[in-house]
Amino acid sequence: MFHPRRTLRALLLPLAAGLALTALPAQSASAASTLTNPGFESNGTGTTTPTGWSTYSAGGQTAASFTEAGGHAGSYRLTHYSASAYKVETYQYLSGLTNGNYKLTAWVRSGGGQNSAYLALKNCGGAEQRTDIPVSSSGWIRIVTPVAVTNNQCTISINSDAKAGNWINVDDLTFTSGTAGLPIKGSDVSSLAKSEAKGGVYKNSSGTTGDALAILKSAGQNYARLKVWVNPADGYNNKTRVLATAKRVKAQGMKLLVDFHYSDTWADPGAQSKPAAWAGHSYSQLKTDVYNHTYDVLNALKAQGTTADMVQVGNEINGGMLWNEGSTSNWSQLAGLLNSGYDAVKAVNSGTTVALHLAKGGDLAGTRWWFDSAVSNGVKFDVIGLSYYGYWHGTLADFQTTLDDAATRYGKPVYLAETAYPFRLDSKDSHENIIDLSSELVSGYPASTAGQTQWMKDVASIVEAVPNGRGLGIFHWESTWTAVTGNGWDPTDPSSGNGWENQALFGYDDRALPAMAWFSHR
Repeated sequence: MFHPRRTLRALLLPLAAGLALTALPAQSASAASTLTNPGFESNGTGTTTPTGWSTYSAGGQTAASFTEAGGHAGSYRLTHYSASAYKVETYQYLSGLTNGNYKLTAWVRSGGGQNSAYLALKNCGGAEQRTDIPVSSSGWIRIVTPVAVTNNQCTISINSDAKAGNWINVDDLTFTSGTAGLPIKGSDVSSLAKSEAKGGVYKNSSGTTGDALAILKSAGQNYARLKVWVNPADGYNNKTRVLATAKRVKAQGMKLLVDFHYSDTWADPGAQSKPAAWAGHSYSQLKTDVYNHTYDVLNALKAQGTTADMVQVGNEINGGMLWNEGSTSNWSQLAGLLNSGYDAVKAVNSGTTVALHLAKGGDLAGTRWWFDSAVSNGVKFDVIGLSYYGYWHGTLADFQTTLDDAATRYGKPVYLAETAYPFRLDSKDSHENIIDLSSELVSGYPASTAGQTQWMKDVASIVEAVPNGRGLGIFHWESTWTAVTGNGWDPTDPSSGNGWENQALFGYDDRALPAMAWFSHR
């Protein structure tokens, strides 16, 4: 844990306000094409301006930046902290760079609460690039910031605009050739068709009513996820409805992820019920059922010109699927069912990506056990999807550890299959929200539009930082599931309510929320 104490503080006169960073005379003398003292090991404790770095504060608060013991890999780190409100920047100017794409990587922690706390690459020839520092008071988190250098120079900047007592730690920076970004910026919109049929309305941020998919697309969404139930009681999320919504998704220029539940209702870690039509079928018949159902839906999509780009064979299959035959207590049978789905996907279109999806975003041991078992049983798959909700699945640091390990251990791309965060706690309908108490929230992320936005940006940064470019992207879960009478959670009960409207990406006034800004994440 962070302890804001120090025995030595070097006080330096603040740099004159208003001086352009690239015009400071000391910089040209120390300019270099590689970072100096990137781990803050050169100076020990209490140094306000570490070797190779400069410190700036318009308010004369340079002492809020200092080195201290407790590094990520080495003995020391950089900290920003003051008992009173402060604004401070610690930066290093690099010159003599070969023009091209670069990537800054850093390990960070933060207690949260700042007006802003971020890493930036600026004066590099193009637009400044920033990555916010996620709130993580104990575990270190690795973040990246990419930039195109076009003028042979770049300034690496660590910034805090903080309230009294706020702190960040930064350590072990690298600035190397490379790029970063998120190919997939999506959301699950399975609830949309029923919402619209029951009178649901969607508006852009200025209040103009429009097509929800068009509003999401204009915010930067490039992928949509649709679940498939076999024969649901309400007639939604079945083959016919998915075909209709898929046409709209593709018409927006988005890609399509089809999420097979292999059930008539919700399939998740606590329930993997066989569809009624498959009840009593033998294991051998279930393999055929999975193949035929998967092939039928995907081939119909292909026939209408909306071929699936990615497919999940099962939804949150921590304990397997099609219980009991496909339980993880019988891995050889589960493997057979999963491979039956894989083969059907590839038979329709060999270019469609097949994902396996667990709800174990912060569970390193559990994710390893599951995929080790899958690999040893010959399960075929292309990518790994993990659900990660911060109020259920461990810390952000746990999520990064698990995601990174899955990508490296299995040599597969990974994506955040589901996440969300509340923008308020109260309900719009009479149904209790799943997350409705402040005690259920993630520390540092309030139930506000700002808190929801920050959550989405920070999990995006973690996916972006997966090594070797294996972080594919994110799907926000059920962005369009607003509170509309008749569009509740239970397909068998028209009067059931919605426990999720406070985590959608449209507010109680039906307007697009600021959290849609994460879709424009690099």
